Amino acid sequence: MNRRAEPSAGPSQRMLRVGELVRHALADVLSRGDHIDPVLAGHIITVPEVRMSPDLKIATCYVMPLGGKDITPVIKALADNARRLRTEVARRVELKSVPELRFRKDTSFDEGARMDALLRSPQVQRDLDALESHSEDAPAQTPTDKETDAE
Repeated sequence: MNRRAEPSAGPSQRMLRVGELVRHALADVLSRGDHIDPVLAGHIITVPEVRMSPDLKIATCYVMPLGGKDITPVIKALADNARRLRTEVARRVELKSVPELRFRKDTSFDEGARMDALLRSPQVQRDLDALESHSEDAPAQTPTDKETDAE
Protein backbone atom coordinates (compact mmCIF):
# COMPACT_ATOMS: atom_id res chain seq x y z
CA MET A 1 0.00 0.00 0.00
CA ASN A 2 1.41 3.35 -1.02
CA ARG A 3 1.13 5.93 1.74
CA ARG A 4 1.40 9.50 0.63
CA ALA A 5 0.92 12.51 2.82
CA GLU A 6 -1.89 14.80 1.86
CA PRO A 7 -0.72 18.14 0.43
CA SER A 8 -2.36 20.00 3.31
CA ALA A 9 -0.81 17.75 5.95
CA GLY A 10 2.20 20.04 6.47
CA PRO A 11 5.86 19.17 6.86
CA SER A 12 6.91 15.76 8.14
CA GLN A 13 8.87 15.24 11.32
CA ARG A 14 11.95 14.50 9.25
CA MET A 15 11.61 17.74 7.28
CA LEU A 16 11.22 19.71 10.50
CA ARG A 17 14.20 18.01 12.16
CA VAL A 18 16.54 18.50 9.18
CA GLY A 19 15.35 22.09 8.77
CA GLU A 20 16.18 22.81 12.39
CA LEU A 21 19.65 21.22 12.03
CA VAL A 22 20.35 23.33 8.93
CA ARG A 23 19.03 26.46 10.71
CA HIS A 24 21.35 25.94 13.68
CA ALA A 25 24.35 25.27 11.42
CA LEU A 26 23.65 28.30 9.22
CA ALA A 27 23.11 30.56 12.22
CA ASP A 28 26.43 29.34 13.63
CA VAL A 29 28.24 30.07 10.35
CA LEU A 30 26.71 33.54 10.10
CA SER A 31 27.37 34.40 13.75
CA ARG A 32 31.10 33.62 13.54
CA GLY A 33 31.62 36.67 11.33
CA ASP A 34 34.50 35.31 9.23
CA HIS A 35 32.90 36.25 5.91
CA ILE A 36 34.59 37.16 2.68
CA ASP A 37 31.64 39.36 1.68
CA PRO A 38 31.72 42.85 3.25
CA VAL A 39 27.90 43.10 3.16
CA LEU A 40 27.56 40.01 5.35
CA ALA A 41 30.38 41.13 7.62
CA GLY A 42 28.57 44.43 8.26
CA HIS A 43 25.31 42.86 9.43
CA ILE A 44 24.10 40.61 12.21
CA ILE A 45 21.76 38.16 10.50
CA THR A 46 19.11 36.06 12.22
CA VAL A 47 17.75 32.83 10.78
CA PRO A 48 14.33 32.28 12.39
CA GLU A 49 13.23 29.42 10.13
CA VAL A 50 14.42 26.96 7.51
CA ARG A 51 11.85 25.02 5.50
CA MET A 52 12.90 21.85 3.75
CA SER A 53 11.47 20.46 0.53
CA PRO A 54 9.88 16.99 0.89
CA ASP A 55 12.93 15.35 -0.75
CA LEU A 56 15.30 17.32 1.56
CA LYS A 57 17.24 18.67 -1.43
CA ILE A 58 16.26 22.34 -1.05
CA ALA A 59 16.41 24.41 2.13
CA THR A 60 14.55 27.71 2.00
CA CYS A 61 16.20 29.87 4.65
CA TYR A 62 14.21 32.80 6.01
CA VAL A 63 16.62 35.48 7.17
CA MET A 64 16.47 38.99 8.58
CA PRO A 65 19.30 41.39 9.34
CA LEU A 66 19.16 42.95 12.80
CA GLY A 67 16.85 45.94 12.66
CA GLY A 68 15.43 44.85 9.30
CA LYS A 69 17.61 47.26 7.35
CA ASP A 70 19.32 46.48 4.01
CA ILE A 71 17.40 43.25 3.46
CA THR A 72 17.81 43.28 -0.34
CA PRO A 73 21.63 43.56 -0.39
CA VAL A 74 21.90 41.01 2.44
CA ILE A 75 19.80 38.42 0.57
CA LYS A 76 21.78 39.08 -2.61
CA ALA A 77 25.06 38.61 -0.72
CA LEU A 78 23.77 35.39 0.86
CA ALA A 79 22.70 34.09 -2.56
CA ASP A 80 26.10 35.00 -4.02
CA ASN A 81 27.84 33.11 -1.20
CA ALA A 82 25.38 30.20 -1.09
CA ARG A 83 27.94 27.67 -2.29
CA ARG A 84 30.44 28.59 0.44
CA LEU A 85 27.69 28.64 3.07
CA ARG A 86 26.47 25.24 1.89
CA THR A 87 29.99 23.86 2.32
CA GLU A 88 30.15 25.24 5.87
CA VAL A 89 26.73 23.78 6.70
CA ALA A 90 27.90 20.40 5.33
CA ARG A 91 30.83 20.44 7.78
CA ARG A 92 28.50 20.94 10.70
CA VAL A 93 25.58 18.64 9.78
CA GLU A 94 25.88 14.99 8.82
CA LEU A 95 23.44 14.42 5.98
CA LYS A 96 23.40 12.04 3.06
CA SER A 97 23.23 15.03 0.72
CA VAL A 98 23.52 18.67 1.71
CA PRO A 99 20.55 20.72 0.53
CA GLU A 100 20.76 23.66 -1.83
CA LEU A 101 20.34 26.87 0.17
CA ARG A 102 17.83 29.47 -0.96
CA PHE A 103 17.36 32.71 0.93
CA ARG A 104 14.13 34.65 1.48
CA LYS A 105 13.10 37.61 3.61
CA ASP A 106 11.51 36.59 6.90
CA THR A 107 8.07 38.19 7.07
CA SER A 108 6.99 36.83 10.45
CA PHE A 109 7.76 40.14 12.20
CA ASP A 110 5.69 42.03 9.61
CA GLU A 111 2.84 39.52 10.03
CA GLY A 112 2.99 39.92 13.81
CA ALA A 113 2.85 43.72 13.53
CA ARG A 114 -0.08 43.47 11.10
CA MET A 115 -1.99 41.15 13.47
CA ASP A 116 -1.25 43.44 16.42
CA ALA A 117 -2.56 46.46 14.50
CA LEU A 118 -5.63 44.49 13.49
CA LEU A 119 -6.37 43.49 17.09
CA ARG A 120 -6.05 47.13 18.18
CA SER A 121 -8.37 48.41 15.45
CA PRO A 122 -11.59 50.24 16.44
CA GLN A 123 -13.77 47.55 14.85
CA VAL A 124 -12.27 44.79 17.00
CA GLN A 125 -12.47 46.94 20.13
CA ARG A 126 -16.17 47.64 19.35
CA ASP A 127 -16.84 43.91 19.01
CA LEU A 128 -14.98 43.12 22.23
CA ASP A 129 -16.93 45.81 24.12
CA ALA A 130 -20.20 44.40 22.76
CA LEU A 131 -19.18 40.90 23.84
CA GLU A 132 -18.31 42.08 27.35
CA SER A 133 -21.60 43.98 27.76
CA HIS A 134 -23.53 40.94 26.49
CA SER A 135 -21.84 38.63 29.00
CA GLU A 136 -22.56 41.06 31.87
CA ASP A 137 -26.27 41.13 31.00
CA ALA A 138 -26.68 37.35 31.10
CA PRO A 139 -26.66 35.90 34.63
CA ALA A 140 -24.15 33.14 35.18
CA GLN A 141 -25.77 29.77 35.80
CA THR A 142 -24.34 27.65 38.55
CA PRO A 143 -24.51 23.83 38.46
CA THR A 144 -27.29 23.88 41.06
CA ASP A 145 -29.34 26.20 38.82
CA LYS A 146 -28.99 23.72 35.94
CA GLU A 147 -30.13 20.88 38.18
CA THR A 148 -33.15 22.89 39.30
CA ASP A 149 -34.05 23.72 35.68
CA ALA A 150 -33.88 20.04 34.73
CA GLU A 151 -36.41 19.03 37.41
